[in-house]
Amino acid sequence: MNVPGTELSASRLYEILRLRVEVFVIEQNCPYPELDGRDLPADTRHFWIDGEHGVDAYLRVLTEPGRYRIGRVVTAKHARGQGLAARLMTAALELIGDAPSVLDAQTYAQGFYAKFGYVPEGEEFEEDGIPHITMWRRLAPNR
Repeated sequence: MNVPGTELSASRLYEILRLRVEVFVIEQNCPYPELDGRDLPADTRHFWIDGEHGVDAYLRVLTEPGRYRIGRVVTAKHARGQGLAARLMTAALELIGDAPSVLDAQTYAQGFYAKFGYVPEGEEFEEDGIPHITMWRRLAPNR
């Protein structure tokens, strides 16, 4: 599913936020402000895959000046290992096309994002107690 923030139903947003909190806040033990005000704008795009228990995997694409930002890539514990995040990344990149895009990856996931053309740039940094690295996908313009 690919939906702008303005078209998310309250129940769907609740399921998405529940998954993000279950993984990022509870499972990863990172108390941080999950509600960042970036879910509801019309230019935020939400991608998810439903399962028997609600939303099994999710990511969002934000529009920033001169680039897109992929974030909140998450898969429910019971749904991991099925390629759901890869399916979502493929769908997100269909939207983004050749435009520059960036993401802040947990360092253990660099190889996953590299499969989609993302390259680490800069130094590792810690966010909420977890090592991260900024990764960019900058495609050469067609000639």
